[in-house]
Amino acid sequence: MSRRLLPLSQLRAFEAAARHRSFKRAAEELAVTPAAISHQVRELEGWLGMALFERRTRQVVPTAAAETLYPVLRQGFDAFAEALATLREQEAPASVTLSCTPAFASQWLLPRLSGFHARHPDIDLRIHASEAPLDLSRGACLAIRYGMGPYPEYRAVELASDGFALVASPQLGIAGVADLKGVRHIDFDWYRPELGLPSWALWCRAAGGSIADLGPGLAFTDESHAVQATIAGQGVALLSLTLVQAELERGVLQVPFGPTLPGLRYHLLSSRAQTGNAALERVATWVREAFAEPACR
Repeated sequence: MSRRLLPLSQLRAFEAAARHRSFKRAAEELAVTPAAISHQVRELEGWLGMALFERRTRQVVPTAAAETLYPVLRQGFDAFAEALATLREQEAPASVTLSCTPAFASQWLLPRLSGFHARHPDIDLRIHASEAPLDLSRGACLAIRYGMGPYPEYRAVELASDGFALVASPQLGIAGVADLKGVRHIDFDWYRPELGLPSWALWCRAAGGSIADLGPGLAFTDESHAVQATIAGQGVALLSLTLVQAELERGVLQVPFGPTLPGLRYHLLSSRAQTGNAALERVATWVREAFAEPACR
C-alpha cells in the first residue's frame, strides 16, 4: 500500500480514542470536538471496511480489529514523538535549572555567573531562588541544599562544610567584646529554624561572655538583607562564612575576633534519572569547581 494513501489524521484520532477509550477525552487531547473524533473514526472504519469501536451509552469499546491496530499505531506515534523531541533538543540551547535559597543566589551565585557564562555560553541557566525546595524529578534540575544530609533519593555530592563567625565592616573598628555595646547586633529569620543553626547566645558563650555583652538589635526577615546591612556598617552580624567569602576576600567585611561556630554542609543534588545529561553534568562540574576556588579571581 502506498504511504500517500494512509489516512494519517484519521489514524491519529483513532489512536487517541483507543488509548483513552473515550471520544471525549481524545477530543480534549487533540483540541477538537467529540463529534470530529467520531467523524474521523467513522471515515477510518469506512476506509478499512470494518468496525473499530462498539458504540455504547457513554462508552466506546474497541473491537478485535482495533486491538490489533492500536499497539502498532501507539508505537509508531511514540517513535515519531521521540525522534522529533530529539531533533528539537539538538537545535535548542541546553537548559538547566539550578535551585537554591535567595540568600545563596544573591551572595554566592550571582557574583560568579559571569564566569559560568564565559565557560558555558551555550547553556541556558535558570536560577530557581526560593526557600521551598524544587522537585528535581522534572527535567534537568540541580539543587544546592544546606543541611547535614543524607539525601538517599538523590545523587548527592558534598560541596563544603560551613562555619559562622562575627562579621563586621572594618569601618566600625571592632576589636573585642567591649566594643560590641556600641554597635547594633544584626539578626535575621532562619528559613529552617529546626536545623539548629548558630545563635548569638551560643556565640557569646563560646566567646566567654553572655548575650548582655551585645548592643541593641537590628532584625531582618531576609538573610541577604542582613548581609547588606553589615557591609553598610549598620552593625555586626553572625554570618555564614561561605556566603560572605567574596566580601571577606575583598576586605569590605572582616572577622575581627571571636570563635567560629560550626555550621551545616552544602550539598549538590540531582535526580538519578538525569544521570548522563550532558548539560546538567557540565553545570554540576562548574558548581563543584566554583566551591573550591577563591571568590575573587
